[in-house]
Amino acid sequence: MRKPLCLFSILFALSFMVVNPAFAIKYGELDGDAHPYVGLMVALDGDGNPLWRCSGALISPTVYVTAGHCTQAPAAAATIWFDADVESGIPGNGYPFAGDVVGTTHTHPLYDPEAFFLFDLGVVVLDEPFDLSEYATLPELDQLDAMKTRRGKQDVTFTAVGYGLQWINPVFIESERVRMSATPHLLQINTPGFTGDISILLSNNHSTGGTCFGDSGGPNFIGDSNVIGGVTSFGINGNCAGTGGVYRIDRADDLNFINSFLP
Repeated sequence: MRKPLCLFSILFALSFMVVNPAFAIKYGELDGDAHPYVGLMVALDGDGNPLWRCSGALISPTVYVTAGHCTQAPAAAATIWFDADVESGIPGNGYPFAGDVVGTTHTHPLYDPEAFFLFDLGVVVLDEPFDLSEYATLPELDQLDAMKTRRGKQDVTFTAVGYGLQWINPVFIESERVRMSATPHLLQINTPGFTGDISILLSNNHSTGGTCFGDSGGPNFIGDSNVIGGVTSFGINGNCAGTGGVYRIDRADDLNFINSFLP
């Protein structure tokens, strides 16, 4: 699967590499009802006009966790669908269209669009509760650090879930709005330089699948659990190949930000 497809393209330089906000699941599988708390969002400006689309996950009936570059200004609100197949339900005239629920967008207070990857975390607070039998859950403080100290002795696989591009190359794009999942594995964590201790790099290839445009903000669950280790944040190239960047949400500032919206 690849990260969610945005309606704009922004390039950022980081450590002499180019990173792009992520979009759709690539080389993945249809998710079906495996993760019903993962939804497709369309950000709206103050006049209700659609801006871009992303993914994210409900951690409570009213709190939806996504990426900061999905909730950043001029976004003021979002419409969210939790259907496994949103594509089939879209009217023929395209955007805008009515979704399952609507809510107000909030972005990490330290988020900077000029360096989006540093605090790439956002939340949508729903106007009305969306009741499910279970929800995604937050990680414990610094939970992912254990993957650095015990490499080779534990499972370092994640489950990436989202809506977005299924394929992209210079001559072809596949972008059905369906929920898909993949099982990328950890490549890099807590390494000075590119990811530091704020992000991790996961695999993105035919064997494991990975994320792409349109999956931005989607959860990367630890193993096969419902614990969100991080949200899909960036890609290294325009073809969404090689690696996928995930913003960790197990740091104190991120957990405090999210928890401030919970009862």
